[in-house]
Amino acid sequence: MIEIAGTQYALNDPVILITGGVVALILLLLFLSLRASQRSARMAEPLARQMAHLGQHVQQLGQGQEQLRGGLQHVSDTQANAQVQVIQTVESRLSSVQQQMNDRLADNAMKSARALAEMQERMKESLHGSSKQTATSLTQLQERLAAIDKAQDNITKLSGDVLSLQDILSNKQTRGAFGEIQLNDIVSKALPSDSFQLQATLSNGRRADCLINLPNPPGPIVIDSKFPLEAYEALIGSTNDMELKAAVQMFRSTVRKHINDIAEKYILDGETADGALMFLPSEAVYAELHAKFPEIVQESFSKRVWIVSPTTCMATLNTMRAILKDARMREQAGAIRKELGMLHKDVDRLGERVSNLDRHFGQAAKDISEIKISAEKAGRRAQRLDNFDFEELAPDDHTNVVPLGKTES
Repeated sequence: MIEIAGTQYALNDPVILITGGVVALILLLLFLSLRASQRSARMAEPLARQMAHLGQHVQQLGQGQEQLRGGLQHVSDTQANAQVQVIQTVESRLSSVQQQMNDRLADNAMKSARALAEMQERMKESLHGSSKQTATSLTQLQERLAAIDKAQDNITKLSGDVLSLQDILSNKQTRGAFGEIQLNDIVSKALPSDSFQLQATLSNGRRADCLINLPNPPGPIVIDSKFPLEAYEALIGSTNDMELKAAVQMFRSTVRKHINDIAEKYILDGETADGALMFLPSEAVYAELHAKFPEIVQESFSKRVWIVSPTTCMATLNTMRAILKDARMREQAGAIRKELGMLHKDVDRLGERVSNLDRHFGQAAKDISEIKISAEKAGRRAQRLDNFDFEELAPDDHTNVVPLGKTES
């Protein structure tokens, strides 16, 4: 029996057996741990030796680190010197580029100014020439219109003149010359001098008293002066029926002969108009003919011979003058249209040149703007180069440095 804490237990009691087993186990473990500690002490001796060896290696690494620090200092000094050289080189090149750019900008500005001045000078010369030519054409046109108006005033003054037979001479040749002179006076006062010809010779050899150069149609028309004074005097001087009958027959035959002569001599196909004028220098003869001999007048119409007196000749010539004026106005209108066409072409050419000039100005402005942009970019790049931190390049420059604890392969 065993007593524990006042309690008695038998030796074969399970509690005693378990407790004894635990105590034995603890003792066994203590014995084993003691042996293990002895074994660990024996094993710690090589570890201590390894630790001492490792301390030596750490000391060697410290020495290598000092050497590396010296090498890095050398590399840093070399880097600083190289950086200074790079900065000096960049500044030198930047100054050169800026100088070249300034020179080019100044040269381009001078060229643009010269080109602009030349273009402005050419444009002024072209405008001055065109305006001068237009002013000259308008001045000539005004002068011609003034001359036409003056001639029209003269015709208006002459239209009221009435000629009589008071100063007619009895001599036939003198009478014919008088008729021609009167016709010449009327025509020269009614028409421009270059629109008629006196004593014009036709292709058949006949000479007309006056040839009016009318435009086609009707074409040139002949005026021939006839003065049947003897037949008219016999007609108005007859005292009986026999003398009256004879005078009427003589007057009719004389006028008919004049009409036939004019129709045969002065109406030529392809050369003159299809009619001619017979000028009677007496209003009385003209009135007597139309009053008492209408068949003769109708016969003259059929032969395309138009009988006129000084008054009706003036009216007829005034009509011809209107035709000539219209023709010349058409000619002048053609010239004016031609001048206007040339002026229109000059204006179009001027507009095209102004457009080209505007395009050149736009291109020059665009080039200057692009040059300014390039200069600004170059300035910004130069500023960035000037402010650049070269320390950022250190990792790239030291890519070949061997990390600590590793050997170079």
